[in-house]
Amino acid sequence: MLPFETSSESPVDNILNNFHRISEDTKAALKQTSNYNQRLVLKPICEKLEAQIQGLNRSDNKYAPRFQPIARKWHDIISNHIEKLAKGTEFRQEIDSPYIIGVPLTLEQQIFIGRDNIGTRIEQILLDRRRPPLLLYGQRRMGKTSLLNNLGKLLPNSIIPMFVDLQGAPSSAKNSTGFLFNLAKQMINSAKRQSALNLPPLTRETLENDPFTNFDEWLDKVEEALEENSALLMLDEFEVLDSAISKGRFDEEDVLGMLRHLIQHRPKFKVLIAGSHTIEEYQRWASYLINVQVVGISYLLEDEARQLIVNPIEDFTLRYKPDAVERILQLTRCHPYLVQLLCNELVALKNEKDPSVRRLATFNDVEAAIPEALKAGSLFFADINNQVNTTGLQILGFIASKGEKAVVSKETTALEFQNIDYLSSIRLLLQRELIEEVNSGYCFQVELIRRWFENNI
Repeated sequence: MLPFETSSESPVDNILNNFHRISEDTKAALKQTSNYNQRLVLKPICEKLEAQIQGLNRSDNKYAPRFQPIARKWHDIISNHIEKLAKGTEFRQEIDSPYIIGVPLTLEQQIFIGRDNIGTRIEQILLDRRRPPLLLYGQRRMGKTSLLNNLGKLLPNSIIPMFVDLQGAPSSAKNSTGFLFNLAKQMINSAKRQSALNLPPLTRETLENDPFTNFDEWLDKVEEALEENSALLMLDEFEVLDSAISKGRFDEEDVLGMLRHLIQHRPKFKVLIAGSHTIEEYQRWASYLINVQVVGISYLLEDEARQLIVNPIEDFTLRYKPDAVERILQLTRCHPYLVQLLCNELVALKNEKDPSVRRLATFNDVEAAIPEALKAGSLFFADINNQVNTTGLQILGFIASKGEKAVVSKETTALEFQNIDYLSSIRLLLQRELIEEVNSGYCFQVELIRRWFENNI
């Protein structure tokens, strides 16, 4: 069989589906904003095409000889494009930007930094004989999905990560059969990608008549394949699955009962869910997942943020003056997304400068990059805006107007909003980590976020 081939497809469909997947991957790669990241993402696509060419050469599929030259041509086109990107960067003496904006970091991307403390905490809980479920909790764009994609690097080899993105196919399925099929598919792909472990297949047809019973029988086979290892089932964006249950696409007892049964009766499995809400905010989950252990993910440690700025990858050619690094830390508070956003715009700004001054970033360069960073991150800031009610936005605008590092006293806040029930909004802003209490007052946690609200409220 060719890569990704399933027995339910016709011979020509198998090949065409492979080409379609490669086409979609290439389309996504070309959307990367920097030459460096385009090259980084295109390289494994070349490797997939090479594997496809070899598979077509070995295949007894009667259509294989027709498609082998096409696969070779695609491979050559992409390989030549990678070479062209590399030569163009070298010729123009540009700085390659390794920063990844707006999408989670994958195993292939070298820029994943730190989080060792969180990995250690997760490992400690996984070793607990009581096997409590875990909640990885943090605000949006704090790096939850990037951590899950890379968690295999931080955990012992005996723990097999099985990452499932609930924002994708599982939660958008029409029924339980589709949900379980896509759940198993992502588990299989993740185990193969992260640990080179081949799990037994599970077809949609197998699930059709009695989905949950047949899925449970498939889990028996998975446990056999694990041998002496254990599995960490990681369900990212659990809120999306909750929404699908609320809409009636899946039965609550079937889905959450299955998870509870897996936690209680399958010692080889550990379950981790990830999201930007607490279990208490989703009561139905709290009643099924007992004794959930919360692992918080927030700002990077300062040393981790410094590494992300100064040495994100080997042989990074941009150097920083010390006050430039300090300014980035002040502006971002080591927020992983905002550090990358600002640094990416800084690289773009430096690439417009004369080569004689291009490779040294100064304090003034950082300040000059701020307006472009605020524009480039508009979706991130708008998402924050949408999480807050009208009163909360008024409070944020009021605090933002007072300037950088300003602390607005509780008395001043009470006076300003005396005709409004503002305390519940204050609690929400504190929970969302937008503001914090300082010296009996309130201030923004992150200066870049304050800047955006100052300009847009």
